[in-house]
Amino acid sequence: MLNEQTIAILNSLKLFGMARGFPERLNNPGHAELSHAEFVGLLVQDEKTYRDNQRLKRLLKRARLRQPACLEDVDYRHPRGLSKQVILELSGTRWLDTHCNVLITGPTGVGKSYLGCALGNFAARAGYTVLYLRAPRLFESLQQARGDGSHLKTLTKLAKVQLLVIDDFLLAHPTDSERRDLLEIVEDRYQAGATVITSQCPICDWHPNIGDPTLADAICDRLFHNAYRIELRGDSMRKDQGGPAATTAENTKTEKGGRLADDTNLS
Repeated sequence: MLNEQTIAILNSLKLFGMARGFPERLNNPGHAELSHAEFVGLLVQDEKTYRDNQRLKRLLKRARLRQPACLEDVDYRHPRGLSKQVILELSGTRWLDTHCNVLITGPTGVGKSYLGCALGNFAARAGYTVLYLRAPRLFESLQQARGDGSHLKTLTKLAKVQLLVIDDFLLAHPTDSERRDLLEIVEDRYQAGATVITSQCPICDWHPNIGDPTLADAICDRLFHNAYRIELRGDSMRKDQGGPAATTAENTKTEKGGRLADDTNLS
């Protein structure tokens, strides 16, 4: 009965990791010889592990990554010009701490979105706040925010996130309001947060495709400074999957990713 009361008190204090580990460790014969200090130390470690896992779940949920992806699972076999050295550098947190940008370009199907989500997943596992958005949905949300008066609040939220992942950039020429919003985003995040951008448009064509030369100068200057450039090439990796079953699976994955994007709410 005393043990049940102890567990109840731990739960009431929201020490859920200790409450879960307490009976497990009591029933473990290997812990019978532990001193009181050692036993308590293990319970404290149980609590820390529990809280770390809960924080990671929250970070990944808020990140809303389009697909499950890990840097450890990046495929180097496909000939697409992906440098292992660059990915190795991005497997540390220095680029996040120094607020570097990562610009990923290449034709459709070469894994740009996967790399973007993998970087987001890595950052979340390292304890950084992450937000993934497709560029069309981002600009649509900002346009809606203008109508309901939350535009400034939305821009502030985008500025505060430690890693912002913008997917499918420059699928179409931006409007004047979209160019101005983009400038506000990159200006707020310049040397204050890391940004990952994926695009089918080659980096050398970003300036003319953004449109207004003055705004394009300001946007590109902030994006290109202190940035990693990953310029992929080659055929679509989806072709390697082949077969109707693989095509169906890929379509299902895309549909799921679309639903995640549709649920994105910046307010």
